Amino acid sequence: MHNFKVKIQGRVQGVGFRYYTEREAIRLGITGWVRNCVGGSVEVFICGEAHQTQAMLAWLKRGPPSANVSAVCVEEMQIEETQARATSTHFEIRS
Repeated sequence: MHNFKVKIQGRVQGVGFRYYTEREAIRLGITGWVRNCVGGSVEVFICGEAHQTQAMLAWLKRGPPSANVSAVCVEEMQIEETQARATSTHFEIRS
């Protein structure tokens, strides 16, 4: 399993970014979560196989049509597979 924590900046709040992210993650079979952060950024945690996470990272760099992504910070997380599965068994929007 590959795990990434991603911070997306730009015009990413108030444009449906979290909902589009959830839809794309479910389509790709990714588990994890997405949430808005103070300051206007969005934070995402994704967990999946290499091809899934790479596709999701590519999508996050573009975002939905209504967004304008200006910066993406990707941090690979070293989490054991059992811990990653315990963290999330699906993809969800967090407040």
